[in-house]
Amino acid sequence: MPPPTDNNPLLPYQLPFPPDAMTEIVIPDANTSDERLWVPQAENVSFRPLCLNRSQGYWVTLLRVRKAGLLSRHRHPQPVHGFVLKGSWRYLEHDWVATPGSYVYEPPGETHTLIVPEDVDEMITFFHVSGMMYYVDPWGKGVGFDDVFTKIELCRAHFEKVGLGADYVTRFLR
Repeated sequence: MPPPTDNNPLLPYQLPFPPDAMTEIVIPDANTSDERLWVPQAENVSFRPLCLNRSQGYWVTLLRVRKAGLLSRHRHPQPVHGFVLKGSWRYLEHDWVATPGSYVYEPPGETHTLIVPEDVDEMITFFHVSGMMYYVDPWGKGVGFDDVFTKIELCRAHFEKVGLGADYVTRFLR
């Protein structure tokens, strides 16, 4: 039997959501000036968590860098998507520069060294990182890593330290 005709396109969906579906995340002020929500990662480098997905092993954050120079050399075993909101950055291994409005897709296996140019006071980029960031030396030897679980622990410790409570991170967990 065909579904009934929809005579009112503004009528919201009328059925219940699947009982095991997770709730959405809505952050109306994601690029906030509330410093408590920016999690320090290194000197003058912080991230603003948006979604920390434990079951699929990815994280979505705003990365903010408030210094010029080398940020990190790393390899991605899974894809990464980035969209520049403010400032600019580039990779030593490529000849392009990511500026506000630039979208960057990094395929699995991409290894690069992120640099923020001298004329940039602040860079903010939306990143969706799958898998992990595997930090390497110039010859590919591993020197560390970050994954969704290290990001979660950084958030817990930071949110506790700034008075929001360690469990504040749960609003970003999926």
